[in-house]
Amino acid sequence: MATKREAAITFKGNAKTLVGPEIKVGDKAPAFTVLANDLSPVTLADSKGAVRLISVVPSVDTGVCDLQTRKFNEEAANLNGVEVLTISMDLPFAQKRWCGAAGLENAKVLSDHREASFGTAFGVLIEDMRLLARAVFVVDANDTVTYVEYVPEATNHPNYEAALEAAKKAL
Repeated sequence: MATKREAAITFKGNAKTLVGPEIKVGDKAPAFTVLANDLSPVTLADSKGAVRLISVVPSVDTGVCDLQTRKFNEEAANLNGVEVLTISMDLPFAQKRWCGAAGLENAKVLSDHREASFGTAFGVLIEDMRLLARAVFVVDANDTVTYVEYVPEATNHPNYEAALEAAKKAL
């Protein structure tokens, strides 16, 4: 049975339980399988050897999530060796449509809708909503977590500067 962390975050001021462990700096990044926009499976191992900035959003179709996805993709374009993965529970078809409308054709926006594999592995699955909590993780080329931010209020922005700095340091 998966770990449950009661009142780990709030969503619009309401306490929410997250399913999965709390990942900490120094942990080995857990394995997961999510879906690309073409429904092909994507795993952490697929990007082994690269620094990964994993941006987790509840839904790309909301204002804060839209901005978070754009900002990390634009900023990371300047960081050779950093791969940005944006993960949400949105269906792959909706993600593909959003990427096209947003002009982010090369963004790696991935769906955890099928099994919540990422959500439960990284402790970001909101139990009663089946959405992912807003979070940012940096995983180095050796699959060690070097940065973690679980955003306490899911409707707030993450600390973009700290996450980008952590990605640079992990290179």
